[in-house]
This record gives sequence, structure tokens and C-alpha cells, in this order.
Amino acid sequence: MPILRLPWWGKRMLPSGQMIYEFAERLFPICRSITGEGVRATLRLIQERLPSLRIREVPSGTQCFDWTVPREWNIRDAWVIDPDGRKVIDFKASNLHVVGYSVPVDTEIDLEELDQHLHSLPEQPNAIPYVTSYYTEGWGFCLTHQQRQSLKPGRYRVKIDADLQNGSLTYGECILAGETDREVLLSTYICHPSLANNEVSGPCVTTFLAEWLMERKPRRYTYRVIFIPETIGSITYLARHYEAMKQRVIAGFNITCVGDDRAYSYLPSRAESTLADRVALHVLQHLHPGFQRYRYLDRGGDERQYCSPGIDLPVVSVMRSKYGTYPEYHTSLDNLNLISPEGLYGSYRVLIRCLACIESDFVPLMTVPCEPQLSKHGLYPDLSTTEGAAALTAIMDLFAYADGQRSLLEIAEKIGQPMWDLVPLAGRLRAAGLLKDKAAEPAILGHPVSANS
Repeated sequence: MPILRLPWWGKRMLPSGQMIYEFAERLFPICRSITGEGVRATLRLIQERLPSLRIREVPSGTQCFDWTVPREWNIRDAWVIDPDGRKVIDFKASNLHVVGYSVPVDTEIDLEELDQHLHSLPEQPNAIPYVTSYYTEGWGFCLTHQQRQSLKPGRYRVKIDADLQNGSLTYGECILAGETDREVLLSTYICHPSLANNEVSGPCVTTFLAEWLMERKPRRYTYRVIFIPETIGSITYLARHYEAMKQRVIAGFNITCVGDDRAYSYLPSRAESTLADRVALHVLQHLHPGFQRYRYLDRGGDERQYCSPGIDLPVVSVMRSKYGTYPEYHTSLDNLNLISPEGLYGSYRVLIRCLACIESDFVPLMTVPCEPQLSKHGLYPDLSTTEGAAALTAIMDLFAYADGQRSLLEIAEKIGQPMWDLVPLAGRLRAAGLLKDKAAEPAILGHPVSANS
């Protein structure tokens, strides 16, 4: 697998997809929910790679807008023993076997009563479904439909060794300061149990993105990287930080379902025209033009909270197969075989391009009237090559729109060029004194990522 090299952001080589996948293998077995020790164990593993990660606790009962932080749930074991004494359902074999947030149970019941607490998928008879009951107290087990049909009449012993009591909601936060307090938000989930694409792919890719950002100095923007439980986590986080975030966040990415090989997907912000929208579309159109484009009406993740009226953050989702659209979604079939090093690395690469475009953007303004004499400045390319002719066209097209009214990203969109091809050209033209940055903030320029990497 090729390795991206970013010479203008240091000499560090980017990790391989295998490295990201191996981290996913570490996170996958943990039983996570919206609260509890599974979340903390996940954050501790992430903290091994991100020492600056701060783990925060918000007590149960804390009011967060219209929501209340729930009681904390922890599970140690669960099983069902059939009339012959066989353990036919075992939490230790799959943490999907227990309905999330099930209350403690220790009883003996008939199959008819047990069946009222069982969940299976007739249309996917070999898959264990993922089911939760966060805000309604109850209990249940999930199993394959084949297993369910094989259960014989009689008395069953049922045990769920769990606690549901006051505790806290836990999240992780890493603030990487830049030259300005204007921020880019990276947000991902840490609340699902053993689901590979829908869960662990997001925090794995986000962890490696944060590692890359930590190596990159100077950073133009500040990066707010958060690892939270879905829905209640983002609501809790926003209740504590949204006023500052509304003032500072210029772009954000909700990172989930980024591990499989099937597709690339884009889900816009509610405004559909933010910097994050434009950057995500620009990168995907050049790298993966066959990507699936969704509407904001197709939302289902934390973009619901970040883009909600009154919050209005510029947050988009760049995914592989979107949640809810692939057959393995929320089942035991969403396992480590569904994701791949190539799938994880592809998403990582796309998101790095998005961040690089944001960091490198500036408003170019020509410093001379009419076209400059490029040969005088040692900038006239060798026209005996196709590459030279293309470079000359790109330079002249860049000049044509360098009026101080458009950003480099807008010019790249206008002339149909990847922004990462214009960045080094703009750098050379600035060094020659033919372009300047109209904006007050400094721009960070350099060599592009290879289009073939």
C-alpha cells in the first residue's frame, strides 16, 4: 500500500492501513454502551496513542438542554441455560447477545415468557441483531434466528449480571492549539459494542488523524477532537461548549462508518454550503467521483445535533458505506471481516485531504497588472512535455481568478483542478512576488500530496 508523504507538514510518514486495522482489532472486543467501563476502557486505549486526550466525566442526572445524563450501566456476564443444562446464549461469546442497558435478571422462566424478551432477524437468520433499551428499563437477549427456532419448550435459567445506577457519562477530548483559535471539529462515537464499521472504524481513523495533526507544526487552526457516545454524548458536550464552538468552529467532520471497501459517501450539513461541505465535495469529486451523495434529510448520526437550529455548526459526514444502508449494519455480521486496512486507509486519506485543503486555503491576489512574464521569473514550464503544458494552463488559470475575491479552493473548483495541485504553484508564485495573500491570516503552503498516492 503506498504511503502518503506530506513534506510541507513535516517528514513523518503516514501510517499504513494495517496499523489502523490492528488498532481496530484492539477496540473491537470491548463491550461499549453510552456509559460505563467499556467507554472508559476504549478511551484508555486511545489515550495510549494520544497522551493529550483528556477523559471527562459528567454525573448522572445532569441536565443537558432537554435531556438528562442517564444512570451508568455496566455488565459483567449474562447467559441463558436451556432445560438440558446447556448454555444456549452466552454474553462472553458475543457482547451483542444482551440488549444494551438491560436491568439485572436472575430467574427461571418458561420458553413462552423468555421468547417475549428475545430478538432475532428472520430475514438474516445467521446474524445476531444489535438492540438497546437506553431510556426504558427492561431486559432482553439477542440471538440468531436459527438459534431462536431451535429452542425447545421447558424451563430456562436466565441471568444478567449488570448494574444500572448513578454514575457518569464519559467522553474524551483533545484540543490541539493552532496559530488561531478558529477551530476544526473532529467528532466520533465510542458507544457501540463489537460493531466494526459502524463503531470502531470511526474512533480508529480519528485517533490516527489526531496523531497526524499532533505531528504537524505549526497548525494554522485549532483542532477540537472528541470521542463521545452518540446522541446523548454530543448533546452533553454541546450543552457545555456550544457557545464557544458557535464562535470558533469553521468546519467539522462527523466520523463514522469509515472502514469498509464498498463506497464513499457524503452527507451534508443542514446549510449544505459550508466550508466543510465544499471541501468534502471537492476532495471526493477528484479522488472518488463515484461517491454516493446523500441529502441532509438522510441524516441519522450526530450531525442531527451539530446542525440543529440554535447550534448551526458547519459539520458534515464523510463515510464509506453510510450507516443504515449496508446489510450487516447493527448485526454481528458487522465484524472485523467487513472492514479492511484498505478501507480504513482510504477514509483516512480522504479526511487528511480535507484537512489539508482547509489548512492551505487563502485568498490569492495578483501583484502585477496583466499576465506576468513567467520566463523572467524562472516560472515558464518546459512546453515540450504534456506536464509542462498542463502546468502553464494551471498557472494562467490561477492568475485569471486571483482577484482577491476568491479563495484558492474556490478557484480550484472554478477551473476544475484539485486544490492540492494548485497549492505548490501558488507557493512558487508567492515566492516570486507575483501573488500575495489578501487575508490577514497567514497561509501555509508547500508541496502537494501526489495524485497517485
